[in-house]
Amino acid sequence: MPKKRGYHHGNLRQALVEAALQLIEAKGPTGFTLSEAAKEAGVTPAAVYRHFEGREDLIAEAARQGYEIFADLMQYAYETGQPSALAAFEATGRAYLAFARKYPGHYIAMFESGISVNRTPELATVAARARAVLETAASDLSQHIPAEKRPPASMFSAHIWAMSHGVVELFARNSPGTQSPFSPEDLLESGIGIYLRGLGLIKPDK
Repeated sequence: MPKKRGYHHGNLRQALVEAALQLIEAKGPTGFTLSEAAKEAGVTPAAVYRHFEGREDLIAEAARQGYEIFADLMQYAYETGQPSALAAFEATGRAYLAFARKYPGHYIAMFESGISVNRTPELATVAARARAVLETAASDLSQHIPAEKRPPASMFSAHIWAMSHGVVELFARNSPGTQSPFSPEDLLESGIGIYLRGLGLIKPDK
């Protein structure tokens, strides 16, 4: 019989989010129903509708909470990576990998569920906060490039975000048939290095 996690102490909304996260990990974002989430939380299906209008609203809340964790991790990585702008920038990339590994349910809800970051103002705000950390790191790193040749920080950071996401999807989440002889961290670090050398932000290898 499922445990009524959260229900006994009055936090049914969070219990449902945690149930959804477990189901997302096990079945994917479209592989479960609200009734299954209710059963996992130990309540009746009708109780779910006191907090969420449907499954997408429940997943959106899981994504919002994920972005809160993600933004905090990115900010911490950026701050502790100082005083070097390069070290701070590389630390944000590693934080992306670490988040995907430690919070797979949140990661899937955020990036693989099809839920728009603009679904709610709260979700949009926290997603923007996460992006802003990487944009700040990119801006810091590119300050010595002449302004007329400097890539926009939003484009620069988007490229690294896309690279990080690709490494996670292909090599950090045990996708079948995509084994690599290199660790995801090494793949990301070398990829970032090639990108930054192309921009003239770090010296080429001799």
